[in-house]
Amino acid sequence: MYQKILVPIDGSEISTQGLKEAIKLAKNQHSQIRLFHIANDCIVDSGYGDSYGGQVIECARENGQKVLSGAVTLARQHGLEAESVLVESTGGPAADLIVTEAKAWPADLIVMGTHGRRGLRRLAMGSDAESVVRDTQLPVLLVHGASRETTGESQALIPEDASNQYVYA
Repeated sequence: MYQKILVPIDGSEISTQGLKEAIKLAKNQHSQIRLFHIANDCIVDSGYGDSYGGQVIECARENGQKVLSGAVTLARQHGLEAESVLVESTGGPAADLIVTEAKAWPADLIVMGTHGRRGLRRLAMGSDAESVVRDTQLPVLLVHGASRETTGESQALIPEDASNQYVYA
């Protein structure tokens, strides 16, 4: 039924939970899986010059590659070969890039983790997951991540000390 599954990931515990569900589904459906990460190059001019900006951009790329590498490894551990795509962005909603990638590939399903924020936190931080659901014609599976309090350990694909500012809803 679902031959191509797009999985936006950011390295967080929540996106890892989404990836794990996508892996289960891909194995069951004999589907292709594409891992999608957005490296955000949006830099506020702080007066430090081009060398500072270049370092931030390179750091975003390196972190993105680490996230994708960890996700590919997880998929392989479960017997799947996964494609990976790193897209650089200079800002704007991640949801737009996710929907664009889903159309371009073309995916049959999008699987992504969600924080499930409500109220003022959702209003302040926005919801990429909600925007993806609203802006695509594809089915979207939203997976709520397990919190560290319930699991007792980190499930993130990259070390907690790494700078990770790419968080989906």
